[in-house]
Amino acid sequence: MKKSLLALLILLIFFSCKNEITEKGRILIIVSNTKDMGDPEKHVAGNNLWEVAPPYHIFVSHGYKVDFVSPTGGKVPFTMDPIGISSYTIKYENFNGNVENSLTPNLVNYKNYNAVFIGGGYGPLFDIANNENLLSIIAKIYENGGIVGGCGHGPGAFANVKLNNGDYMVKGKKVTGFPNSTEITKNWAKEGTLLPVMVENQLRANGGIFQSKSDLNDKNDIVIDKRIVSTMFLPSSAIVAKEIIKQIES
Repeated sequence: MKKSLLALLILLIFFSCKNEITEKGRILIIVSNTKDMGDPEKHVAGNNLWEVAPPYHIFVSHGYKVDFVSPTGGKVPFTMDPIGISSYTIKYENFNGNVENSLTPNLVNYKNYNAVFIGGGYGPLFDIANNENLLSIIAKIYENGGIVGGCGHGPGAFANVKLNNGDYMVKGKKVTGFPNSTEITKNWAKEGTLLPVMVENQLRANGGIFQSKSDLNDKNDIVIDKRIVSTMFLPSSAIVAKEIIKQIES
């Protein structure tokens, strides 16, 4: 009898803690459904696992519920192998179970989210950067007091977000993302010629104060300005996530 009562008590504590965690807050991660760049050689687009899984780990390990949304919902393509934190979060934190059932935009209620994050990989430039439904969700989360974060090519996807006053969200704010100086040296997208937009160009065109390598103490620094948190390269994706949580809880 005592053992049964003890087991029941443990279960009650477990579910109480679980509910407490899910109620701490909720963060939306936007991911792409685009597998390739549409060229004859089928250059890979997709989402960079190392720019999505580490932030996911940071969010859930700090007690936040994470939802994924993509332009068409369901399973989304990833590049890079699952190693380190990416492997851990897949194995122990149900990363695949969540991301493979990504929501469609019409199922997202912006009022539920404290923040929204977009990782890199080229995919977001193809089907998020001009997706009016997703851009509207980002705008509403931001105007509702939420935080917007991005890494690598992710900031190129939120460059086109417009606010209610007609201004671009990035206008007059310091932002960064995958820079032209690096893009034109890589053959991943034929030196950028396969891309619908260059991240740096789009952020600048819409009024963002783009921070290049020469503006930063370190190329892996994060840039923070008025609830927008961004970084150029994947090693800092988890640091962006930590800053997002810091801002939510400040």
